[in-house]
Amino acid sequence: MTKLTKTTLFKASRPSKETLMDKTTRVVREILDEETEQRQVKTSRLRKARLEREAVPPVDAITSTVSGARKKPRAKPAK
Repeated sequence: MTKLTKTTLFKASRPSKETLMDKTTRVVREILDEETEQRQVKTSRLRKARLEREAVPPVDAITSTVSGARKKPRAKPAK
């Protein structure tokens, strides 16, 4: 029997070549990761804008509800 040493027990394996399928998978994952990151940035930006807009109530909405003025219904066109 041969003597077991670090060099005989753990042989350095050569890295396998990347197949066409592996390459396609890697590229698709990179694209999807990039799109996911862009979507998350856009979502957070829109969420921040919405929260800022909701934090300050518009002045027009406050004055129109306070006045209580009724709008007249539209007249029907004559036939």
